[in-house]
Amino acid sequence: MAALELGLDTFGDVTNDADGTPLSHAQVLRNLVDEAVLADRIGIDFIGIGEHHRADFAVSAPDVVLAAIASRTSRIRLGSAVTVLSSDDPIRVFQRFSTLDALSNGRAEVILGRGSFTESFPLFGFALADYEMLFEQKLDLFAALIHEKSVTWEGSIRPPLKDQQVFPPIEVGTLKTWIGVGGSPESVVRAARYNLPLMLAIIGGDPTRFAPYVDLSKRAYAQLDRPVQPIGVHSPGYVADTDELAREQLWPDYKIMRDRIGAERGWPPMQRREFDQEADHGSLYVGSPETVAKKIAATAKALGLSRFDMKYSAGGLSHERIMHCIELYGTRVIPMVREMLG
Repeated sequence: MAALELGLDTFGDVTNDADGTPLSHAQVLRNLVDEAVLADRIGIDFIGIGEHHRADFAVSAPDVVLAAIASRTSRIRLGSAVTVLSSDDPIRVFQRFSTLDALSNGRAEVILGRGSFTESFPLFGFALADYEMLFEQKLDLFAALIHEKSVTWEGSIRPPLKDQQVFPPIEVGTLKTWIGVGGSPESVVRAARYNLPLMLAIIGGDPTRFAPYVDLSKRAYAQLDRPVQPIGVHSPGYVADTDELAREQLWPDYKIMRDRIGAERGWPPMQRREFDQEADHGSLYVGSPETVAKKIAATAKALGLSRFDMKYSAGGLSHERIMHCIELYGTRVIPMVREMLG
């Protein structure tokens, strides 16, 4: 296995102050930049920022936040988690991330997906009935943008392009572009067809249940007679000094976040035993540095990963606790994972 990259993801969850009062979106954004600066300083490989258009998440323009982070960091790679391509313009997405790549001296990445929320569709005037078609055509155009200097493309979502150049170009190589997948076999095959790395969003259940998707990806590349592209995993987690402290600190805010989203999707309220089950055997990487490191290493081995990104923010969980989590992840979890994987 190639050396595993270890990163962090956040959706810019609206956090609470010491009194339990939600911070302003503006303050959350400023705190997020400080979190990324810490991650850069202690050697974390990647920071991914998600896109949402709702009150409980502060980030609607990840590339702008990433540009601010680029100006205060020197080595950490910068990307989205994810960019909702279906409700965006592929050319503008490419331009924003090629600009980020220039400002950061080649550190930009983009993870493209359809997103697990749909608020962006009515906001930007798209019909949910076109959900699949929009993503398929826009991804096809984006793939042309990253692989060709002069783009000729035709589809039903916009006027055709003929020998069109898009600026600024990527200075060196190509823009690293992942396809975010939540569990669709069709999406796994699509990533192989476009020869793009696969980012699996595993947010519940035993992570090894995604092994068939890894096998499907390998079979698809074999049929296309291409080398297999990297596979990454995005999963939630939280690190504290001990297992008990990590669970007690995370549980109240995690439940509030999970129940709020669950109420919109018809899920029952989360019970503590479900939380503990996910922590013990599922895709919730919560605990002491030793516990989290062992779990990450086991998942990386089982799925043959090139990247693991821990989604470290969770509802109102305070900025101070998040900062300590990041510090433990970078200074203790990552070295232990690397040692375990040899």
